[in-house]
Amino acid sequence: MKRILIGLAATTALAGCTTSETPPPVAVAEAAPPVVEAPPAPKPEIGAFGFDEAGMNKSVQPGDSFYKYANGAWDAKTEIPADKSNYGMFVALDDLSRERTKTLIEQSANDPNSRIGAVYASFMDEAAVEAKGLAPFEPWLNQVRGIKSKAELPVMFAKARELGIGTPFGGFVGQDDKAPDQYIVNFFQAGLGLPDRDYYLKPDAKLADTRAKYLTHLTNMLNLAGEKNAAARAKAIVDFETKIAKVSWSRIDSRDATKTYNKMTLGQLAQKAPGFDFPSMFKAGGLQGVDSLIVAQPSAITGIVNLVKAAPLSVIKDQLLVRSLDGYSDYLPKAFDAENFSFYGTTLNGTPEQEVRWKRAVNFTTGVLQDDVSKLYVERYFPPETKAAADTLVHNIIGAMDRRIDKLDWMSAGTKVKAHEKLASFTPKIGYPSQWRDMSGLVIDRGDLLGNAMRSNQFDYAYNVNKLGKPIYRWEWGMTPMTINAYANFGMVEIVFPAAILQPPFFDPNADPAVNYGGIGAVIGHELSHHFDDQGAKYDKTGRLSDWWTPQDVAAFNSRLDALGKEYDAYEPLPGMHVQGKLTMGENVADLAGVTLAYDAYKASLGGKEAPVIDGMTGDQRFYLGWAQVWRRKYREENLRQRLLTDPHSPSEQRVAVVRNFDDWYRAFNIQPGQALYLAPDARVRIW
Repeated sequence: MKRILIGLAATTALAGCTTSETPPPVAVAEAAPPVVEAPPAPKPEIGAFGFDEAGMNKSVQPGDSFYKYANGAWDAKTEIPADKSNYGMFVALDDLSRERTKTLIEQSANDPNSRIGAVYASFMDEAAVEAKGLAPFEPWLNQVRGIKSKAELPVMFAKARELGIGTPFGGFVGQDDKAPDQYIVNFFQAGLGLPDRDYYLKPDAKLADTRAKYLTHLTNMLNLAGEKNAAARAKAIVDFETKIAKVSWSRIDSRDATKTYNKMTLGQLAQKAPGFDFPSMFKAGGLQGVDSLIVAQPSAITGIVNLVKAAPLSVIKDQLLVRSLDGYSDYLPKAFDAENFSFYGTTLNGTPEQEVRWKRAVNFTTGVLQDDVSKLYVERYFPPETKAAADTLVHNIIGAMDRRIDKLDWMSAGTKVKAHEKLASFTPKIGYPSQWRDMSGLVIDRGDLLGNAMRSNQFDYAYNVNKLGKPIYRWEWGMTPMTINAYANFGMVEIVFPAAILQPPFFDPNADPAVNYGGIGAVIGHELSHHFDDQGAKYDKTGRLSDWWTPQDVAAFNSRLDALGKEYDAYEPLPGMHVQGKLTMGENVADLAGVTLAYDAYKASLGGKEAPVIDGMTGDQRFYLGWAQVWRRKYREENLRQRLLTDPHSPSEQRVAVVRNFDDWYRAFNIQPGQALYLAPDARVRIW
């Protein structure tokens, strides 16, 4: 199953959905829910109508850069904080979310019986961490150092995975894409310490410099751990990982739901990748009795096994050693923590300063006891009226999608019926889960930060593998309510909106409806439409990966995708670095569809009336400005470079520019030929 996010990098994750036989076709005319009007309340939090007009630069023509027109003044006066790699509305709200969570946590910190307080206190006690040094981690490091033969690697890899430490292979228990009422082991390529294979393989001067600094980082980590000949050993790790990069699949191939669904037995895996004892690895990882699994990148697994067989044992051990030190650097003495941040924070993302310790302590506490902390947050900061107002918006966006399906001139009638059925099967989740996970079995020790981290990883690992053979956890969320994000879960046929994103500038119950529809409405439409993007469209109404479109529908759809891909390929956010249209395709399609659906829903919510003019701006202008404002973001060059190589989302300015495909935007802002964003009517991409 795929889980797709709105604001950050998309990920593959766990999910589930029940398979059922296709019911008789429903009457299309009755499929669309009625539109619910939600009149605005007074006093929006931002500006006169929920939008920051002071942040605009009206000297820029909207048709030349809609992003700069809507956000130019904000962009000019905003400095990226020293502890950020980028800064915008997502990051600003994340700071607010953590400030609020800190207040809740600190109210528990002085209670000696509070588990939340104990976790937070263990992270904040930096003096205790320094006093203990590396000693608490030495038992594990000595296990790694003590590996005597490659026959021990399968069990050691399993132990490392339980601790959340990277190995040459990755995996989790998740939904079976073709049997979404069942859990199965999902297995995939891993083994890289840099963000992507391109960091190892591209002959680019900036990336070559990053590779050199990565070598220095590995050397420093080995030196800090007291290892001899660190430089030569670090070079051997980089050489090994470069070979892994060469056999690894690209991110573009790895996001293809069809290519990455390769179900096989353990025997078949052994035939494809002979020479590695996978049964022992799975058994040691609590997956005894597993007979079949989904292998995402079979040729890469074969290649990695061959490389593990060929590499000196010492190199495999050293790689596991530095993965352990990097993975747990937050909980080790400052020298390790600072070295890890120097490379992964500063070199890779350009961030000058590490976040203050309390912010990291909030992240840690929320990660360890996420549902316990989440309950407190929801009780304090997510009133029922906000949830009800968001429900109304979701209801209206789904109705807009239902109506759009009927208007498509490229989709066949039979596929439209199935699309309506899929839409009718959606589960929107708003705010927080319907039930909370029981965390009482996790042992917490106020004086043992490293132990808390290790036990938490083991606890979460056991929780995941214990899903095998059980009904799908339909109530489960992939994010906390404090997260500034949203996601679409293909296997569950659901869209999920955490409480913390349902606030200004994305959503304000008291703001002008045009701004709300342009902001959170387009986010809702974005997530909804992911289920019909180039990958989501491969999943039917039960969440099953299947061919439910006709070949003619697929061809018509793909021709529109190709046009959109070329539009984004032309953008060059950094000299010589373009947006990758194929990598960002799903998100670009979802942006295009999200704005389409939100605009339709907004117009329908007016009930046939004209929107009022506010501060000289029409309803349509306020709608598109609402979209542009939520994507305000400034990037450090290193962070933007990494995103262009790895992130399935386009940068913010290009996300805002999706408006160039909408006729109504041209009319609203009088966009003329010759302006930079102008597209001739027949060149505008129209999908949903």
